[in-house]
Amino acid sequence: MLFSANLGFLWTDRSLPEAIYAAKEAGFDAVECHWPYESDANAVKQALIATGLPMLGLNTLRGDVKAGENGLSALPDRADEAQAAITQAVHYAAHIGCQNIHVMAGFASGKTAENTFIQNLIFACDLAAKHNIGILIEPLNHYDAADYFLNDIALARSVIEQVDRDNLKLMFDCYHIQILHGDVTRQLEKAFDIIGHIQFASVPDRGAPDKGELNYQHIFANINSLGYQGPLGAEYKPAGGDTNASLGWLADAKLI
Repeated sequence: MLFSANLGFLWTDRSLPEAIYAAKEAGFDAVECHWPYESDANAVKQALIATGLPMLGLNTLRGDVKAGENGLSALPDRADEAQAAITQAVHYAAHIGCQNIHVMAGFASGKTAENTFIQNLIFACDLAAKHNIGILIEPLNHYDAADYFLNDIALARSVIEQVDRDNLKLMFDCYHIQILHGDVTRQLEKAFDIIGHIQFASVPDRGAPDKGELNYQHIFANINSLGYQGPLGAEYKPAGGDTNASLGWLADAKLI
């Protein structure tokens, strides 16, 4: 099994380039991040080249974070801002060689929001395709992101089918899906044809995957049996903020 360190939660006490080096030293096979835009893109690119780690993904900006926004792309009448955030993400991703962009939907509901999301995703997919970049959408759970537009795998599939672009896929976060739907093993099997990336954390505390209500030894083995080839994203919050102390699970998981 291959694993990616999500540097939005891991080694947050370091700069993004320094965190990339830390991930390499710890034995990760790839990295991903949330919002890298305050980090110098050239420094990030050099760290990726030096370590040989691919950058699997980054997120579009959330909007006005102080006002509680968590994405723009499903918000009616905010298309200009949403597409500016998408353009920013594509340019940054292209510069550092990032493989995917997670387009964040935001807090919205209803058919108008769905149509808005679809149109912004068409814009994102077409722009990203020029740089061979994938677009990801991710259902978020109702405890961490109440009223988030994309909160169901069936809705994600419907959106993907309506956008109808080859570079649009589902980001399947086992943590969110367990809270939303449960039955993660079967949910993985049913959604496998649209999955572009898989992430994980313990449930319910979003900690390291060696505790909680999910048996990740079983889940990782199941993912492997499905034929998934990419690194799995470790998007968890280490206890006490000490990433290195939280990595006891990694060596055994890589042997699955």
